[in-house]
Formats: sequence, C-alpha cells, structure tokens
Amino acid sequence: MGFDADEIQSAMRKAWSLSTASQWTADNPAAGQCNVTALLVHELFGGDLLKTPLPAGDHFYNRIEGWRYDFTASQFAQPIVYTDLPTDRAEAEQGATNEQRVALGAAFREHWAGS
Repeated sequence: MGFDADEIQSAMRKAWSLSTASQWTADNPAAGQCNVTALLVHELFGGDLLKTPLPAGDHFYNRIEGWRYDFTASQFAQPIVYTDLPTDRAEAEQGATNEQRVALGAAFREHWAGS
C-alpha cells in the first residue's frame, strides 16, 4: 500500500461517520475520529503513534518517515500546539471501540484509491 497523504485524507473524510465516532457530524466529520484514524493509519502504514494533551483529552495522530500526519486536525477551530508524545496502540484503543475500528477500516478501503 502506497502512502499518499492527500489520498488518505480524502478517503478518510468519506469514510468517517457516526459508525466510526459518536461525535461525528456532517459539519465536522473529523470530530472524535482521532483515535480510530490514528490506529488505522498505524495499522496500514506503520510509523509511530503520537499524542498531544488538549483540554478535552489526548489527541492522537501519526508520524511516518519522520513527518507528522494529523488527518483529524480539521475538527479543531484553533491550531494545535503539538507536543508529539510517544504513545502506543493500547492507549489509543481506549478511545475507539473494536466496532468503530472495523467500520472505519471497511469504509476507508472502499474509498481509498490505493487499496
């Protein structure tokens, strides 16, 4: 699977739904999607799982080949001041159910040109 951040972002926007995060809305499709998205990106493309503490809780994202990729940053009105704290799958999984992970994986593969 080739890593193309723009293609991944586009497919994620189409794949996110209430089935992948309970905070999802049509106006803010990335809302609540950080855990499940970071986990799927890590599963498919490797790299590191990172987090940054925010007032509402930890925000999860990825680092691949030395570059930070936050596919869900659009959910926030203000830019994030990243701290890039290393984390692991077990911690990220605390914010996403198995059903949400399965739903996002299936929907993402349906919309992603690289699959």
